[in-house]
Amino acid sequence: MRVVNRRFALISVVGAAALALAACGGGDAGTAEGDMTLGAGEDAAVTVVEYASVTCSHCAAWNQAVWPEFKAKYVDTNQVRYVFRELPTPPIDVATAGFLVARCAAADGDVERYFTVVDAIMRAQDEIFAGQGRAVLLRTAQAAGMNEAAFNACVTDEDAVLAMEGRVRQAQQMGVTGTPAFFVNGERVSDSTLAGLSAAIDPLLAGGES
Repeated sequence: MRVVNRRFALISVVGAAALALAACGGGDAGTAEGDMTLGAGEDAAVTVVEYASVTCSHCAAWNQAVWPEFKAKYVDTNQVRYVFRELPTPPIDVATAGFLVARCAAADGDVERYFTVVDAIMRAQDEIFAGQGRAVLLRTAQAAGMNEAAFNACVTDEDAVLAMEGRVRQAQQMGVTGTPAFFVNGERVSDSTLAGLSAAIDPLLAGGES
């Protein structure tokens, strides 16, 4: 993709950090810089953290097949605090730029718009993997109200790219090795189906232990 040539070195740093994640388990139920959250507040009894990438096919499959029901059951009802954490996967430059577009779209504090952009990019992965990453991102940015100049400024924002690098390093420190990865109150949940997540969440909501 040719969106971010003059900042590609910075995005490559993000990619190198992402690809060097150590396999050591982990996760976190607290708060990290850049968290995008929905549902209950920080005092929620249950926090579900998802690490994902807009260019991860398994993330896109979960987003389409499980997220709508999960959101309706737990997020829209404020039963859980849902935390989305960005972890770019190949093509790293497209994933990084995609997350930057999502954050620019939500710059006014409209978190729902962030998730709308993430959803749109995930649903366009066939185009992305066919080499149309820039076209997908520009189209998505325009749908979110940006013109091409604003889009170009967004994805070449050095501070934003460096902040992304910081989020990748946080994931590394928490031992996340791939996407999607789910944690319920800090405990890794390997079964990311609605039933699997519910099995970890529901006892906590009932006041028991997972």
